[in-house]
Amino acid sequence: MKTSLTKELEMFTRTLEEKAGKLPEDSWRLKFHVMPPVGWLNDPNGLCWFHGAYHLFFQYSPSDPNGALKYWGHYVSENMLTWEYKGIALYPDMPYDCNGVYSGSALVEGDQVWLYYTGNVKLAGDYDYIHNGREGNTVAAVMDAHGRISDKKLLMKNTDYPSDLTCHVRDPKVWKENGRYFMVLGARKQTDRGCVLLYSSRDRISWTLANVVETREPFGYMWECPDVFLLEGQRVLSVSPQGLEPQGLDFANLYQSGYFMVRGNLDGEYALENFREWDRGFDFYAPQTFEGKDGRRILIGWMGMPDCDYVNHTVSRGWQHCMTIPRELTLKDGRILQNPVRELEDWRREERADAWKPGSQVQAGMCSDLMIESMDQDSFKFCIDDDLVINYDKDKKIFSMEFLPDSPISGGRTFRGVALDHFESLRILLDTSALELYINEGQEVFSTRIYPDFSEMGADGHWVTFLEGSGKMTLWKLEETK
Repeated sequence: MKTSLTKELEMFTRTLEEKAGKLPEDSWRLKFHVMPPVGWLNDPNGLCWFHGAYHLFFQYSPSDPNGALKYWGHYVSENMLTWEYKGIALYPDMPYDCNGVYSGSALVEGDQVWLYYTGNVKLAGDYDYIHNGREGNTVAAVMDAHGRISDKKLLMKNTDYPSDLTCHVRDPKVWKENGRYFMVLGARKQTDRGCVLLYSSRDRISWTLANVVETREPFGYMWECPDVFLLEGQRVLSVSPQGLEPQGLDFANLYQSGYFMVRGNLDGEYALENFREWDRGFDFYAPQTFEGKDGRRILIGWMGMPDCDYVNHTVSRGWQHCMTIPRELTLKDGRILQNPVRELEDWRREERADAWKPGSQVQAGMCSDLMIESMDQDSFKFCIDDDLVINYDKDKKIFSMEFLPDSPISGGRTFRGVALDHFESLRILLDTSALELYINEGQEVFSTRIYPDFSEMGADGHWVTFLEGSGKMTLWKLEETK
């Protein structure tokens, strides 16, 4: 049942979105990456295939491109590339979620989708909001086949969680396995140690703590956005840990996102092994996976970074952030490979193939799919839009992306790199102001935002200039879809 607050919020946000639809054309608005209609977007939520469509819910603040009160926005798609906005699905309109509908997940059950999320509450007063003053409530609502969402139900509150935790417990991911339901929640212990709470249920409503999952040694002070899934028979735990110190080229961002291979059973004896970062770029956090209609495991991440010291120039245009292109996950030699969903290839147009060498230059288009292969696996270097240098140093065995000093397209981004024993191929996705690099068939991935001045570069889009090395290149334009 809608409360009077819900109705007020509906009118307020509808007005904001209607005004946004009348804004001037914006060359940085994305064609293939999900972005907010207006305002702020962050974590992907509630990803699922349901009744002939993919559903993507997302953290949404329509009133402020710098982030404010959080709602759940809702997109649907038949192909994961062209998305239709369906409006706001969940409003912060109850006492247990009045300061934000925070992240969560979806569980498909027959003709229903169960939506689980964290209801955020920050009490008025002199609190640190870590050890006191905050509620992290676990809440559920049910969406039917027509998109109607039932009344919310409060499932768990802070007093229901283990007593050695801080107030930071959030981001439920729920799945069904062997006739039982499981939930993981990210948490921070009083000792400033990140962990995951594992719960089980028979009815999706009443939940019992099954285990507290953590590493042998402390690994960050908070684990956000947990996800558990099977990939080709291997159990995987994905988390976004906060509080990791940089280690050489690793953990370069303020917060990380990565995965552990799980040995044993999470509700019994287990070990977490070989943490690997999902993405080495500047803009990636809070990923979530789901099973596509054909059984593929698909990952979508937030192409942003909280609390960072670089910026997005779209704020002045009334919006900020986007999602990554959906990625297919596969397992090879004990690690996960990520690649853009194969549906993207259906949008390729005007194939061009050629050799490249120092001095070669190509205009790639506003939205492009570019494959680069080295003929001799030697070092190479090229530049995108005169300011972003992509480099592989064979002697040092380092792949890197680096914005030139005082680059106008960087928003303050600088350098990111990864140790790479050998180079085979590089796939580059360019979508106006978003860039994703897939190295060696998805062995490593870099995501970043870029802000070129298309009025100076020409309406055809990005320029790629080769500086060192040689190889072959195949380029496609991607047909704009919105």
